[in-house]
This record gives sequence, structure tokens and C-alpha cells, in this order.
Amino acid sequence: MATPKALAWGNKVSSVFRDRVFWIGEDLLLDPNNLMAGMAWETGEKFSANVTNMAGSGATGLIQFMPSTARSLGTTTAKLAAMTAEDQLNFVHKYFKPFRGRLHTLADLYMAILWPAGVGKPESYVLFDRSKPGKAYRQNSGIDMNKDGLVTKAEATAKVHAKLVRGMQPGRIWRA
Repeated sequence: MATPKALAWGNKVSSVFRDRVFWIGEDLLLDPNNLMAGMAWETGEKFSANVTNMAGSGATGLIQFMPSTARSLGTTTAKLAAMTAEDQLNFVHKYFKPFRGRLHTLADLYMAILWPAGVGKPESYVLFDRSKPGKAYRQNSGIDMNKDGLVTKAEATAKVHAKLVRGMQPGRIWRA
């Protein structure tokens, strides 16, 4: 995969960060712009390693690593939060590695972050259902666009797509 001539949100990060995102894209066969959109959404456009989840899940970082996910990657959310964003990208790469070659769309890339069972599923796939026990729907109810008590893959991805569009605007996009 050739290095793109532009990167969404590329003007908001360092050249080292951009280079690592391009490398992740090339190595894992995914669009770096989609990765940037996912991180823009998950960090509130801050691209900071220490951003924490406001819904109380305990998640932190560029792709909102859950504590159990951090442990499975050989670290902790506290250690991830103490890293530079550039260094945390190494863990982003490690996290996405099992999905290599499967994240062809923005929706699938975002599913790998939010709900990995949704990777490869249709846009109508239901991620969260208000009628099911647990807190998953409550923590994600803000993305239930039509307020029907179901969060679909398409609904979950809509705001991430908006971040991609926003990140491609002048002042945010980086061009080689």
C-alpha cells in the first residue's frame, strides 16, 4: 500500500505520529484516514494517550483501551495513559494486528475498536439493545440515532464518519 498524499487530522499530530499511522496502515492493510477518524472520535479530537472514557468504563487512550484489553496486550491503562501518543500507537498496532486485512471499511475499523463481533457484519447488525441486561446500551445510548433502543453498526459508525469528513477539512488535513 503506497503512503497516502494526505491524512485526515494530520495537522493535529506530530510527524512521528503521522509516520506511525502510515506504517500501521501499510502493515495491517487498512486506510490510515479511517484509523485517524476512529482515534479522533475516541479522543474527542485530542489524539492524546491519556483521554479517559466519560461513561465510566475505565477505558483510556487513542482507541479507548479497556483495562482487560490493556492487560491482554501486556500493559495497564495507567501505563498507556502515561505514554506519549506516539508510543501508544505501538499498542494500537498490536491491538489491530489480529484484524490484519479485514478492516477495509471505516465501519469495520470502528467495530474493531467498539465491538469486535461487528467486524464483517452488515450495517444493520445490532450492537447494543436496551432490552438486554447490563450497561452496554446505557454506555452507548448516545449513538442510538433514532432512539429505538437499538444501536446498529451504521449508527455507531455515523459519528466516526463525521470525524473523517471533519478531519479532511483545511486546517486539519495534512498533505505531503
